[in-house]
Amino acid sequence: MTEKTTPWTAAGGAGAAGALRAGGGTPGTGTLPPEARSAEGARDQVTVRLPAESAYLSVLRTATAGLAARLDFTLDEIEDLRIAVDEACAMLLAEADEGSSLQCEFTLSRDTMTIAVSAQSRLGQPPAKDTFAWTVLSALAGSVDSVVGPGDQVTIVLRKSRGLTGSG
Repeated sequence: MTEKTTPWTAAGGAGAAGALRAGGGTPGTGTLPPEARSAEGARDQVTVRLPAESAYLSVLRTATAGLAARLDFTLDEIEDLRIAVDEACAMLLAEADEGSSLQCEFTLSRDTMTIAVSAQSRLGQPPAKDTFAWTVLSALAGSVDSVVGPGDQVTIVLRKSRGLTGSG
């Protein structure tokens, strides 16, 4: 299957919701770790970048729901993903550098959505995996991982397959 790209951009000024980019992109750029960038079966990639402030999280929840609906996720799966994205963002925002951006990359394949949420961190450490919040993320999203990239960029990667609960 070849990757379908739908290039479009909606950019806002400083203080606006930032930029929204769908399709394309250069492999190896952005925050999605290479192991999560499987081109096999990938249909679309959408990136949303906005200020690292909780006031903008409704934008990501709405984008998550809309993209999950495109993949025919059930209403329960869509709600689980919305909550998981919200929780992952809350974990990142607690340690985000002041004035930094929150970036969310959605990679859509036929039956799976991979969501990588990233922010520049003051501590440069991944979230603890032995917390209640991490357990909730794993239950909601199926597969959850975290990575620390260059410049203390912390990324939480959520992966959910349609019709699967738990470790999917």
